[in-house]
Amino acid sequence: MNTDSTAHQDGHIAATLFDFSGTLFRLEESDDWTEHLVDHQGDPLDVHAQAELMRRMTAPVGRTVEMDEAGIYAWENRDRDPKLHRQAYLDVLSKSGVPDPVRAEAFYALLVDPDQWSPYPDTGEVLKSLSEKGVRTAVLSNIAFDIRPAFVDRGWDVWVDEFVLSFEVGAVKPEPAIFEYALAQLDVDAAQTLMIGDSDVADGAARDVGCQFALVDPLPTTERPHALLDAVRKFGLL
Repeated sequence: MNTDSTAHQDGHIAATLFDFSGTLFRLEESDDWTEHLVDHQGDPLDVHAQAELMRRMTAPVGRTVEMDEAGIYAWENRDRDPKLHRQAYLDVLSKSGVPDPVRAEAFYALLVDPDQWSPYPDTGEVLKSLSEKGVRTAVLSNIAFDIRPAFVDRGWDVWVDEFVLSFEVGAVKPEPAIFEYALAQLDVDAAQTLMIGDSDVADGAARDVGCQFALVDPLPTTERPHALLDAVRKFGLL
């Protein structure tokens, strides 16, 4: 799957909103993980178990393990509060084959390290091209840690006008408030704004406030070389 939207009818796109995880960057398996992802017997998780763990850790919506009432509260509010985020993901890890709390804490530290996230091959090109064309851009993410270093370290922050992060704003997708906040920060109309993301439920909710929307598939970075380019080209931005 590539993009899912109808091209704009009446005028130009003045701004773009990009999701982070599964859209611009992806958390992918790393050699750094091996020592932390160990099962009850002390054996490393196999590739299939690691893939399932990754799915559970990065799913944009829905619960991925059974949870008690406190766990459900933490999970549903994880992107509003770093403490709840930590609680929720340590719970997921403990129920996904990583029972050792010390190893789980160490792995969680990698999860919230922006340097552990890999950009999609076309991320930098798209951000740079949009900036050069005068298209205002925000990264709009349900997240509980600061992702700016992932952009700063690559010199890409100069192409991003605003970072709208749920834990800083106090609202999460699909709530209208987070999209409205981003539009206000960029000083643009919803009808002239394109949201690009990997979740039709969370990111696609931008349509409810009047934005247009393009869907990309959160494939591994090696398997998705030009989906962002395809999305912006479909809307005549490149």
